[in-house]
Amino acid sequence: MNRSNSNRSGKKPSFKPKSQGNDKPFKKFSAPKKKEQQTVKENPDEIRLNRYVANSGICSRRDADIYIRSGNVKVNGEVITEMGFKVKPGDVVNFDGTEITPGKKEYYLINKPKNFTTSGEDSGSSRNVLELLKGTTKTKLQPVGRMDKSTTGLLLLTNDTDLVLKFSKPQQKSTKIYQVSLDRNLKFEDLESIAAGVTLDGHRIYADEISYIENQPKTEIGIQLRTANVKVVRAIFEHFKYDVIKVDRVSFAGLTKKNLPRGFFRHLTDQEIINLKNI
Repeated sequence: MNRSNSNRSGKKPSFKPKSQGNDKPFKKFSAPKKKEQQTVKENPDEIRLNRYVANSGICSRRDADIYIRSGNVKVNGEVITEMGFKVKPGDVVNFDGTEITPGKKEYYLINKPKNFTTSGEDSGSSRNVLELLKGTTKTKLQPVGRMDKSTTGLLLLTNDTDLVLKFSKPQQKSTKIYQVSLDRNLKFEDLESIAAGVTLDGHRIYADEISYIENQPKTEIGIQLRTANVKVVRAIFEHFKYDVIKVDRVSFAGLTKKNLPRGFFRHLTDQEIINLKNI
């Protein structure tokens, strides 16, 4: 006998559960509601330890993390190595045995005179550029990039260590404009050679722009570079056997000497600070 499970009528079989008499409809079950996570509001008076250290002018926030992990920082006499630790009002913070306090960020643009150094070391008869701000602030300031004592012009001073670090990086490409005074007229072919690029110590240096200064002798040259090293300016012209009499930085990262006489300084505006941080 040939058996088959197929339905001869061609209709699909339907299956109905047997009635159990007093069966009640299934109850609907819903998943339990998750408890809403309560957001913990941060205390505005508390500050992360790495930021506290950086704001004191000691170092950048990234370096502060390294010092904290290394055990260089104490809070209320206890070494803190925990990342994310928060300093509360009244806490005493010590860095390598010295008590530190965070300060407000300050930014000064100065038109540096000749024979003022930016180095913190003893420089003999030369005066330090910080003397020009004496009595203005008690904040520990750093120059953004170094200038030798014979170079004049725009120099930025701040306690914002993150900004100092930013502008000290080789890949930082903000523009600087210099007026260079030479011992003799710059030959046009040498000007063209500088514009095409100069190799110094195995590195190719390109000027964004270079030109004679209008209505001035051809010993007065304007050059725009992106390098942060002022010494490169002198080296470019010395490469072509010119003696550099004077180098004056007339523009730095969009900041100019307008209404800023030699030896004077001014505070940066809020917009200028924003512009520097966005470069």
